[in-house]
Amino acid sequence: MLVIISYQILIMKVNHTLPFDASLLRINFSLRQIEEIATSTSQRSTVKGANKIAWALKALMLTDLTTLAGDDTAANVRRLCVRACLPFEPQIFGKCFESKLLLDIHCAAVCVYPARVADAHKALQQYGKVETINIAAVATGFPTGQYGLKSRLQEIEDAINAGATEIDIVINRQLALIGNWQGVYDEVVMMRKACGERAHLKTILAIGELGSMENVYKASMVCMLAGADFIKTSTGKEAVNATLPVGLVMIYAIQEFRRRTGVIVGLKPAGGVRTTDDAIAWMTLVKETLGMHWLQPELFRFGASGLLDDIEKVVRQGIAQMQQV
Repeated sequence: MLVIISYQILIMKVNHTLPFDASLLRINFSLRQIEEIATSTSQRSTVKGANKIAWALKALMLTDLTTLAGDDTAANVRRLCVRACLPFEPQIFGKCFESKLLLDIHCAAVCVYPARVADAHKALQQYGKVETINIAAVATGFPTGQYGLKSRLQEIEDAINAGATEIDIVINRQLALIGNWQGVYDEVVMMRKACGERAHLKTILAIGELGSMENVYKASMVCMLAGADFIKTSTGKEAVNATLPVGLVMIYAIQEFRRRTGVIVGLKPAGGVRTTDDAIAWMTLVKETLGMHWLQPELFRFGASGLLDDIEKVVRQGIAQMQQV
């Protein structure tokens, strides 16, 4: 039986559904050109020394720290939440940072299965972080989406009732692959309605299963028309997950959607972002295309489970070198 937790719902701004517009789906790409632009753009920033520590900490604060394992328990979800709240012990920074600034260094969200949302909410509540760290729940039959629509929508409702403030849904790839974009739109509209004003909607495209860059662009547009707050690359379970060329195509869609509608939508690469250098390449790509102001949790996230390990190593090594000077 679902236990409904009493908690304060944060006041949040969410995107709303726009009418389906097939004209937004007309696009042609040169794959080689996309790959060349993504590579050259993502390498424009040279980051070293103290600057790399700052970028690493920025990446940490943009991370949805994730556990999506079949053996997840209340205990390891609690450990995940503690790490999201307190990624570093204060003493490692020495005199490099003011101690009060350390309270602001935490992950953007924790991401778990719907059945583990209540555990995450309880842990964040104990650390006083319910209002500063979001709880994202993967839903709608993650990772395949091969479930009946009624059960997928109910999963959203259950996750929000348990304390989720963000819902990461998976789109129906079967509809996308046969070109039924109206069908994809209709389903995501219902998922947007299920979230309402209570939770942000992040739509997972599962780019490794869409077949082409054109389909990635079209899926991005359809989800944004349906009211997505974020478009997300992957579940992390596909053979191909977040890549910079795919990210660039999604960025082009975000730019065109904003130009045509005035609506701003966030981006979330997930799966394959494992090192600080990976994260810096993504942040550079976003900075050079969408602008530096996009590098905030409201507009850009990393979905990752192992990224924090490398960030911790980079920060510790960088601080140690600074203290030796």
